[in-house]
Order: sequence, then C-alpha cells, then structure tokens
Amino acid sequence: MGSESLIYSFVARGTVVLAEYTPYSGNFSTIAVQCLQKLPANNNKFTYTCDRHTFNYLLEDGFTYLVVADEEFGRQIPFAFLERVKEDFKRRYQGGRADLAVAHSLDKEFGPRLKEHMEYCAEHPDELDKMAKIKSQVAEVKGIMMDNIEQVLDRGGKIEVLVEKSDTLRNQADVFQRQGKRLRRKMWFENMKVKLIVLAIIVVIAIVIWLSICHGFVCHKSSSSSKSTPTTPSPPARRLLAYDLD
Repeated sequence: MGSESLIYSFVARGTVVLAEYTPYSGNFSTIAVQCLQKLPANNNKFTYTCDRHTFNYLLEDGFTYLVVADEEFGRQIPFAFLERVKEDFKRRYQGGRADLAVAHSLDKEFGPRLKEHMEYCAEHPDELDKMAKIKSQVAEVKGIMMDNIEQVLDRGGKIEVLVEKSDTLRNQADVFQRQGKRLRRKMWFENMKVKLIVLAIIVVIAIVIWLSICHGFVCHKSSSSSKSTPTTPSPPARRLLAYDLD
C-alpha cells in the first residue's frame, strides 16, 4: 500500500477540531467537518463514501476520530488506525478529557502524532490487518459467549455451565494474546535485520572510500623532498705543462 492510501485525519470534540494532519491539499477537510456536524452523539463507527474516498469516523466519550482514505483501501485498516489514534490520544491527555481552551496547542502537539500514525499504518498494512483480524475474532467470540450466557440465564441454566463457558473464552483470549506477541516479535526481528543490513552497507562504503584514498589499509605520509646538498666543485685539474728540454 502506498502512503497516499491515508489522506487526512483529525481528532475533534463535538464539532470543534482539536488536531489534524494531511500532506495533501483538497476539500476533504471541509467535507469531513460537514459530516461531523451530522453524526449522532452516541459511541459508534460510521463510514461515508464520497468521490472514491471513505470518511471513517470513530465516536467515543464525546470525541470523534476521523481518517479519510482511498475507497480501495477498505475499512479494516482505517479503523485500526483510528483505534491506535484513540488509545494514543487518551493516554496523552488524561483519558481523553481535553480542554477546548487548549485546542491550538493540541494541534501543535498531537498533529505530528497523527502524521506518525498515518505513515506507520500506510507502511505496515499487513501487520495492522492481522491485528485487526485478531481483535475482530476476539470481539466475535465475546459476542457469541455473551449471547450464550444470556440464553443460559434465560433458561435457568446451572452456574457450572457459565464457568465452563468463561474458561473457554479465557483460553481463546490467551491464544489470541500469544499470537499477537509472536507477531510483534516477528516484526521487531525484521526491523532489526533491516537496520543491520543498512549498517553493513555503510561500513562497506566507508572501507571502499578509505582504500581508494590511502591505497591500502594504512595511509603513508608523503615524504618531503629532501634538499639537495650543494656539492663543492672539485678544483680544476692542474694543467700539466710539458716543457721540452732542449
């Protein structure tokens, strides 16, 4: 998936946008705010489609989390992104109780966090897809077990049946938790492998540059040209005058 799959995101309280981020220009922010004014106040998830884009909303405790995505990106990963944003926002701002008076500072503080979440989700769609499926399975099992418990209570079932079903639910939740840990461990090892490869490439490049400059592993300083010692000219050879003796 390309980084253009997630286009625009914001966090709002009521109809006031507290923080937003987008690397693109367009009227999707205007459309998103218009849809925001028509949303009900209860906790829920909504998706609107407009011009081959989906406007995905997550409402909880008076706050609204939105992401605009390409329509072909589906709904599972956008809502996984919104869950990450919601958890991060609540953890940073005392369980989500943000004051409207600091909306401007929130945009400066949490806007870059929206950017980081968007880039991470766009670059790791497979991991998000797996985690979303695991959460969906847990929610499905939980819903089935709740229905079964209600049916048992309606029929006056024994308490032992409820205990057995609770143990089954706990075991299934443990299995899903172990799967999530293995997935996170695998992603960590893959990330570390990439870092080691990049480091090895940098080292090889540094060695090649060193060898090309020094013509070997040890650089030798070029010796300064020695000054030539002036040589004393040899005395002129004595001319031997030959006299003929009469």
